Amino acid sequence: MRWPFLRSKVSAIEQLEESLARLNQAAEFTPTPWSIARRMLELASTGPDDTLYDLGSGDGRIPILAAQEFGCRAVGIERDLELCRYSERRVRELSLETQVQFQCLDFFKADVRPATVVTLYLLRAVNGQLQSRLASHLRPGSRVVALDFEVPGWKPIRKSKVRGEGGMEYTLFLYVRSAPSPHRSQG
Repeated sequence: MRWPFLRSKVSAIEQLEESLARLNQAAEFTPTPWSIARRMLELASTGPDDTLYDLGSGDGRIPILAAQEFGCRAVGIERDLELCRYSERRVRELSLETQVQFQCLDFFKADVRPATVVTLYLLRAVNGQLQSRLASHLRPGSRVVALDFEVPGWKPIRKSKVRGEGGMEYTLFLYVRSAPSPHRSQG
């Protein structure tokens, strides 16, 4: 780690790459409670015609739940190989191979263009880094549900406080991708 108060011969690009690397490590795996995952899918009006992408899918619970209870196709994007393999095993155990798949890669590099619903449980800064990718990849009408952390610069069409197991309070943010406009940056 470089000390911020020391001058160094590090280029601005190297500093940016180092900052992004730290940012990528900022979101540790924290499982979304099952009841909250269900509420996220309900808020997005997820259904059989949807393709859900869960960015940072962890143990795969949201894509699996989306397929089992909402009947949609689902893709989990997870960079942790161990979590990705665990999720793939669960999909085989549940015989959901035709509905659910996992991609073991960095969600900053994922192609999310097929998504009609995207779920996020990532830090606000990470959501901010994803904002332009989501805005450019998602078709009009696509829904994004963020748990606890907003997508900076986007205006949610709905914000909902919900309680999970143990009475813990969470906030859900629903965004709907609008048609591109030359004067708006909102997704």
